[in-house]
Amino acid sequence: MQPVLTKNINTPDSHRLSVYEANGGYQALKKALTQMKPQDVIDAVKASGLRGRGGAGFPCGVKWNFMPKEKKGPHYLACNADEGEPGTFKDIVLMNKDPHLVIEGCAISSYAIQADTCFIYIRGEFWDGYKILKEAIAEAERAGYLGENILGSGYSLRMILYKGAGAYICGEETSLMESTESNRGMPRLRPPVPAQRGIYGHPTTVNNVETLSNVPFIVERGVDWYKSLGTNERNTGPKLYCLSGHVERPGVYEDELGIPLRKIIEEYGGGVRGGKKLKAVCPGGTSSAFMTPDQIDTPMDFDSVMEAGSMLGSAAIVVLDETVCLVQAAVNVMEFYHHESCGQCTPCREGCGWLLKILRRIEAGKGAKEDLDLLLDIMDNMKGNTICAFGDGACMAPESLIRKWRPEFEAHITGKRCPFNGRGG
Repeated sequence: MQPVLTKNINTPDSHRLSVYEANGGYQALKKALTQMKPQDVIDAVKASGLRGRGGAGFPCGVKWNFMPKEKKGPHYLACNADEGEPGTFKDIVLMNKDPHLVIEGCAISSYAIQADTCFIYIRGEFWDGYKILKEAIAEAERAGYLGENILGSGYSLRMILYKGAGAYICGEETSLMESTESNRGMPRLRPPVPAQRGIYGHPTTVNNVETLSNVPFIVERGVDWYKSLGTNERNTGPKLYCLSGHVERPGVYEDELGIPLRKIIEEYGGGVRGGKKLKAVCPGGTSSAFMTPDQIDTPMDFDSVMEAGSMLGSAAIVVLDETVCLVQAAVNVMEFYHHESCGQCTPCREGCGWLLKILRRIEAGKGAKEDLDLLLDIMDNMKGNTICAFGDGACMAPESLIRKWRPEFEAHITGKRCPFNGRGG
């Protein structure tokens, strides 16, 4: 497939406005503002089948339709650039290498939902991305693509780049809104949904960087072209896949949504490093369930991965080879979630700590035979009992490791040491 989202990233000075314009940039914005009504843009995005690329996979055009049509105050768009899932590093490529694509996507989407202001909420650690986006927004304002009366259309948009403090929970849309208001980043109870009561109490739509970067191409090339890419009617368009772990060539790769997981690992990634055997693969970041080697022909689309017992998520593929201790892998995952839990909900705050403590005990050869069922029981009490999906996400990877590779966990307990690193005894 010819690159779409990444077509500019290897062009010298691809972050500059002049380079972006020379490659056709901002033509979709001009078309939207001069030839389409806001509802036309929403209808096109809805017909394209674009699903959110941040993890949930919710239809983008349907989400936009939730925004109230009658304006009794400000409407906001929030671009979620708080990319913090372990293994996920695709949005930062777009922000660093093609920031004007992100800005154009935000501008067209803001026009569609009639937003007055677009917040780009960027992760605190992304210093380069923050600087590059800030300069690109200034360029776009000077060229008349942002600000008052854009391109003489009568539509005005203010774009604000907001830097978070680097908390994983702020990638959850209601936490993002709290943080944007300078409050502690904690999830809100829903309803009301953000389209009813969002940032500063006003209707707000939150979309991910990659999701919004698809919009200019839908407007420019049309719905039929967009739907020609992908696996089926429910899984359309191009997709960025992050590949990391034990492969020869880790990186960000673009192809159609729904290509086989095997193609990404073997063709793009060059296979498992050193010719070793594949042991486990996480298809959608560490909040998705691990898959076994016999599942790597699964199409990487939202529905197929779910049918296989996991989640596409942000398509952050983490490959583990045969040398990896999966108990240690579970410990590593839980260290992250224990550190990042915001602490608002007791099952998540206490449960993550208990899971980590027990997993560390097993990995050190000091576990008891009852520990595995205790871990699963704690997870059962965490899932579905928290305000946001963080608690569920924290359980996905370790639960799948215990259920699918239970003998490896039992070997740590009966052998009283880790069979891979010899700890314990």
